[in-house]
Amino acid sequence: TLRYGPSSTSELGHDLHYMNAKRILLFVDPHIRTLEPYTNVMSSIQRHAPQGHQVDVYDQIRVEPNNVSFQHAITYMSQQTSRHGPYDAIIALGGGSTIDTAKAANLYTCHPPNDFYDYVNPPLGRGLPVPGPITPLIAIPTTAGTGSETTGVAIFDNIPTKSKTGIAHRSLKPTLGIVDPNNMKSLPSSVAKYSGMDVLCHALESYTAVPYTQRPGGRPVSPMVRPAYQGSNPISDIWSLHALRECTNYLPRMVEDPLGDEEARSKMCLAASSAGMGFGNAGVHLCHGMSYAVASQVKGGYWTEGYPKLNDEDDDDNHGLVAHGLSVAINAPSVFRFTGMPGKISDPSAERYSRDRHLECAIILANARIQRLTDASTTTTAPSEKAMRDQPGEALANELLELMDLLKIPVGIRSLGYDESDVEELAKGTLPQHRVTKLSPRQPVELEELKGLFRDALDG
Repeated sequence: TLRYGPSSTSELGHDLHYMNAKRILLFVDPHIRTLEPYTNVMSSIQRHAPQGHQVDVYDQIRVEPNNVSFQHAITYMSQQTSRHGPYDAIIALGGGSTIDTAKAANLYTCHPPNDFYDYVNPPLGRGLPVPGPITPLIAIPTTAGTGSETTGVAIFDNIPTKSKTGIAHRSLKPTLGIVDPNNMKSLPSSVAKYSGMDVLCHALESYTAVPYTQRPGGRPVSPMVRPAYQGSNPISDIWSLHALRECTNYLPRMVEDPLGDEEARSKMCLAASSAGMGFGNAGVHLCHGMSYAVASQVKGGYWTEGYPKLNDEDDDDNHGLVAHGLSVAINAPSVFRFTGMPGKISDPSAERYSRDRHLECAIILANARIQRLTDASTTTTAPSEKAMRDQPGEALANELLELMDLLKIPVGIRSLGYDESDVEELAKGTLPQHRVTKLSPRQPVELEELKGLFRDALDG
């Protein structure tokens, strides 16, 4: 369930009262804990939650969580549960890092596995299904980006393999997502920019993913073991296209003025949740698959400009940060040149399906670009539809580069410190991402293809 609206956070306490939730665990990062959204959450709980309620606060959230930070949160929740009894409700106030941490802690406390990797996606883990219900989770996003308030996915860096992976099951989906544009008033422009590019790529990847009728593995023997990501389908298409149109129109405005442009902020909130509904069902593919290696193998302590450092660990262990949205967007031109290249899909109907979808996405971005320039009284033209149809992948890549230039987003992973000597390790770091690489409309995507993609991504 999603609830949207300015000041909707004030209704949280009523939800807890309805749930008769007296033992409450709030996940929040230390930066958000100093801001108005945290004050509003605590005020609503104090005013409306059941009499005698108790709120425990966990704020040791790591930007881009890893297996260690997940386990720290799991240990905290498990110990509190052992000492004082189970929680009645979990609240996650923050961006995707906070919401994903809450999902993992909730799952592992309610159903402790024999090994941490039992629930983790194959091939790094066993991908075991969630065996039963977990504590109700209310997610309150403070960024317009990950859409984690709508999905059953929790992503983390896996330190031993220098790659990203995650846990995916429909049981992880929050019981309620409260989408309040007022919670994003204090969003730094850089965070708005890269979280917004994450929204854009969620929409593009889910819409261009392999169709659900051709998803590898086919129909499962039981819906209980159906993977979270289905491939593009008629339901996800509705959400993804809506998110794509809203994002292309309103992201530049939100980046320019996150506080003052209330319309852009509101539209991007909804775009993030809409994209979450789309990709949470259809899945993403190579932009995200490649991003996990780029972000987890961060070079030389690189830190994305404008992102806060939340704790001493961020300074003490040379912990770098390539913001998730940056790591996704910087690969996108290379990816769509690859997936949208004509003549590379053997089945004629699948080729037409993929070509048409890449073309439609390119046209949406081109139309939004032209409208921005027209509004600024600048004359411009778009490539002809025939030229775009002849090379739909190239056309989509070019439109993405135009938007990245407008938003001053680095082009090419060389700008993050990578070079030709890193291509092999980046490709190997992407290989384990089967749940997303197999959704690419163009196959195969194995080591050699990934090396080619990363070579192309070096300079955009």
